[in-house]
Amino acid sequence: MRYIKLGNTGLDVSPVAIGAMTYGEPGRGHPVWSLDEAQSRPLIKHALESGINFFDTANLYSQGSSEEILGRALKDYANRDDVVIATKIRHPMRSGPNGKGLSRKAIMAEIDHSLRRLGTDYVDLYLIHRMDNSTPLEETLEALHDVVKAGKVRYLGASSMHAWEFSKALHMQKANGWARFVTMQNHYNLLAREEEREMLPLCADEGVGTMVWSPLARGRLARGWDDAKTTERSGKDGFADMLYTQFTKESDRQIIDAVGDIAAARGVSRAQIALAWLRKNPVVTAPLVGASSIQQIDDAVASLDITLTEDELMALESPYTPRYDFQGISDEALLNSIMARIPGFKLP
Repeated sequence: MRYIKLGNTGLDVSPVAIGAMTYGEPGRGHPVWSLDEAQSRPLIKHALESGINFFDTANLYSQGSSEEILGRALKDYANRDDVVIATKIRHPMRSGPNGKGLSRKAIMAEIDHSLRRLGTDYVDLYLIHRMDNSTPLEETLEALHDVVKAGKVRYLGASSMHAWEFSKALHMQKANGWARFVTMQNHYNLLAREEEREMLPLCADEGVGTMVWSPLARGRLARGWDDAKTTERSGKDGFADMLYTQFTKESDRQIIDAVGDIAAARGVSRAQIALAWLRKNPVVTAPLVGASSIQQIDDAVASLDITLTEDELMALESPYTPRYDFQGISDEALLNSIMARIPGFKLP
């Protein structure tokens, strides 16, 4: 494994990160397709044995079960100082007042809950899981700075938002001498390239590394066009339907076909080609791979050895047409709509 720096920091991470939303007891909130602890541990162990040291989760995932499973596995299989753990805060963890959001009260409470579930004294990377427009940005940023200074968090990150919002936050952090966001976790893949307009250039200019969620378009880039819903997750992932199915374009089929043609010509999997394409952009630090099998981990690692030719890049990129941009979703009604599309989701 060749490790790289996360943005302008001195932190070394694998250029593939494991997205742990896949791991969590199915009876704990959502999602219904998540893997329980017995199924998850061998995958986490294999990722570590493959050289992956970067793991991303969130308090929301299976209502904390993802953090618990990941924390126990890393304690058993890894040296804590060798791994990089990222978790997130923002979405509802319980009903009633102060059960969600990015207020000082929520941040101070939820970081302690996450540390307890993960079984660690600190997290390497603490991300805001989208913006919270009901809380003053200054309050959020200063509270995040304070958890860094308290030693509970090493670095800060943000996730999907508008570029102007991220620019404003970075400026405010610099002006006040607060710990800055060092990474942006955003939606980017061959079927969703809207971030190339503003966010990725902004991150490049600010020295911010990106962590890509849905790098395979919820599996669409890993399968043929006619096999779009052949897995347990793809058949029940309401968020994926919102991201892709409702806005399907003819260009999507052309891109997916191009991925398949290149993969066949090289004798590798479609996933390897789609993940290799992400690495052409130097601002991409690591895709988040929600691996539910050993093969998916192996494909992600193998993609690091693939360099696409100019002709291959042209074939993959030329059919693209703009699609709806979900990066800045922060409206509470829309978030609630997303949750409603996830079967079995409920708050404790």
